[in-house]
Amino acid sequence: MTGIPGLRGTGVVGHLCAAVMVIAAVVALAGSALSPHDANAISLSYSFVGPGGDHLFGFDGNGRDILSRLLVGARTAIAGPSIVVVLSMTVGTTIAVAAAWLGGRFDAISAIILDVLFAFPGILLAVIAAAVFGAGLQAASIALAIAYMPYIARVLRGAALRERAQQYIAALEVQGLAAWVICARHLVPNMIGLVVAQGTILFGFAMVDLAAISFIGLGVQAPQADWGVMVAGGQTGLLQGYPAESLSAGLAIIVVVIAVNVLGERLTERARGGTR
Repeated sequence: MTGIPGLRGTGVVGHLCAAVMVIAAVVALAGSALSPHDANAISLSYSFVGPGGDHLFGFDGNGRDILSRLLVGARTAIAGPSIVVVLSMTVGTTIAVAAAWLGGRFDAISAIILDVLFAFPGILLAVIAAAVFGAGLQAASIALAIAYMPYIARVLRGAALRERAQQYIAALEVQGLAAWVICARHLVPNMIGLVVAQGTILFGFAMVDLAAISFIGLGVQAPQADWGVMVAGGQTGLLQGYPAESLSAGLAIIVVVIAVNVLGERLTERARGGTR
């Protein structure tokens, strides 16, 4: 079948999930422009007023337009996990390739360090980072990237070892190419499918964790629009029979996470030579 390059073989579901991610990315980039109202404009006289006119989702407890906050909040909801993915994938891939190439003492020491990092849950590291550096998206994202990096390094190390054993690598060494040139131009590009697949799956986990961190007040801070902040802020309305704020933000998180996880699984199957 024809389709989006790089997604051929993932089927209709894979393309649908990719479309969801594209829409989420567009909203994250252009949410402020797409927003019909000021996301932070407070009008207590409209507190918990239902949908009507150009207010498709109604108002929250502070009289702010829920749709506008949902659109603007997509920026941090997407940017945070993206930061986590870029940092953890960059460091994890570097460690994995170096361990597979150098082996010996470096491989053993890096394995011990990864085992130590495995013992710290991502949420715990985020809480510690918030206590040391203050609450905010940046500290939480870096803490989660550190927590996720060992998982990425473990998976990619195995792939790097298999690639390191290929005959073309030996041929390139015989030609006198430097190790970093072989790794950067040949070994890593041949692993890129698995790297992208793991990064896609990681994005979904990072989104859930960052939303949870914002929910408990250690991530994005209110009144800034963010999906995790909206879920937390909508608790009062939920108890009073006005679930629109929490429900809309929660559904947005669920839809994006499901889409990215399904897409990641399909890409992983392809990268590992699974079902096409």
